[in-house]
Amino acid sequence: MNKNFRDLLNRETLSYLLFGVLTTIVNYITFMGVFILSNESSALVSNMVAFIVATIFAYITNKIWVFKSNRWSLDILKVEIITFLSARIFSFILEQVGLFICINVFKIEDYSFLGINGVIISKVVLSFIAVIINYGLSKLFIFKEQIEG
Repeated sequence: MNKNFRDLLNRETLSYLLFGVLTTIVNYITFMGVFILSNESSALVSNMVAFIVATIFAYITNKIWVFKSNRWSLDILKVEIITFLSARIFSFILEQVGLFICINVFKIEDYSFLGINGVIISKVVLSFIAVIINYGLSKLFIFKEQIEG
């Protein structure tokens, strides 16, 4: 197996992927629930609610199981939560703008693939991009001290 590929398959990366999948499931279930309850009329609001629920889930799982940040002082928690939330808000804004463009410019809701609404397909693609951004920001900035120490 290629050394670079083996380096990617470490505990941290695999646990990030596992909890990333679980966070994505939380996000999609919440998104779909709100989207369906709104009679598919409010994708942006549905995405906002899903973001809030998934961000809380992601912070807890990233802190405890992915990056193993065992520091629980109020000062550390404040910094971690603020930087984690800031990074997630950044990727959320990118996702919201992308979803807005897909809906309002490309009229993606008029299309479907294999019976899947174009809005949902756009959400999946944009979420994938957000996952990559979030991992980089979490590893490089949010839980950095714990990783190095």
